[in-house]
Amino acid sequence: MDFLIASHNMKKREELQRILAPLGVSVYLDFECGVILNEVIEDGATFAENALKKARSACADSMMPCIADDSGLCIDALGGRPGVYSARFMGEDTPYPEKIAALLEEMKDVPEEQRTARFVSNIAVVFPDGRHFIAEGRVEGRIGHEMRGNNGFGYDPIFYVGDRSFAEFSPEEKDAVSHRGNAIRKAAEMLKEYI
Repeated sequence: MDFLIASHNMKKREELQRILAPLGVSVYLDFECGVILNEVIEDGATFAENALKKARSACADSMMPCIADDSGLCIDALGGRPGVYSARFMGEDTPYPEKIAALLEEMKDVPEEQRTARFVSNIAVVFPDGRHFIAEGRVEGRIGHEMRGNNGFGYDPIFYVGDRSFAEFSPEEKDAVSHRGNAIRKAAEMLKEYI
């Protein structure tokens, strides 16, 4: 079964494809399907609201089953920021190294025991007939004092699980524990009832 991803992020596509392939699911970005997606304003108060809004819009634009993810980094010492604004923190066009540098500056005096954080992901799946569901995944970690690693994307270089940043994990290692990996696995289980 083919699904459209309401994203332009090739890394997200690769992650979804690795985990959903055993179900016989293939995932595609809009340009791979010749579909033009309308821009969606992510103004939901939660990751779930934003994911569902994106999936519904993409489904209406394409008339294909759609998957959308909304995820972000929630830092306890910053009151949960950047949270649902993770991608838009400091503006969507701001490169992640700049966003990360700003967060590290804000956290420079935060002691180790208070550097707890989590990545949260909500995956929404919407079908053209209106059926839909949402799966959530989380991973607990901490904010490091420096960027480390060359894998991953976004805030991965400062999010540490154990003694390594997510950017130091191989894709397979990250899939096994990540917020998105956890959400996709839950979504995959739920998908079995639909396909």
